[in-house]
Amino acid sequence: MQALGPGFAPGGASPYHLGSRGIKMKVLLVKEVPGLGIPGDVVEVKDGYARNYLLPKGLATLPRPHEMARYEGLRAQYEAELADRRTRAQRLAEKLSGAQLTFSRRVHDEDRLYASVRPQEVAKAIEESFGEKVDPRRIRMEPIEALGEYEVEVGIYEDIAAKITVRVRAAD
Repeated sequence: MQALGPGFAPGGASPYHLGSRGIKMKVLLVKEVPGLGIPGDVVEVKDGYARNYLLPKGLATLPRPHEMARYEGLRAQYEAELADRRTRAQRLAEKLSGAQLTFSRRVHDEDRLYASVRPQEVAKAIEESFGEKVDPRRIRMEPIEALGEYEVEVGIYEDIAAKITVRVRAAD
């Protein structure tokens, strides 16, 4: 580690140092930053990333002693919140696993649908049937354009998912 010259505290007290690929600095995360860490983590990032993105957006602060004390309990609180989210997601996955949703559609020749069944409609049906909101972007399926039964994977949280059956039948 090299000193950066006048204005910087000796002995590494400064949050800055010269890394192998430019100036880096340590920051204390205030909010979760995907790929970087969770609140309460002290991470080392490039100076520009910290000054131009993390600090102005309120995602991080400098790791001063009073800031460290302030965010000390934040990490434990955040980890408890993550554990709670995971537990709720597992319960929802158990509730949804093996569920069957049925859609009625008008059909033209050769069992082709006039209007396909899309992830947004599956998410709405899950909310109506189970009272739980699911992000349509987490439903892994191609639009369904023919009659039949289809297995669809619903991503609930990180690596937790449930497989449901979507049945499409002809409208009367």
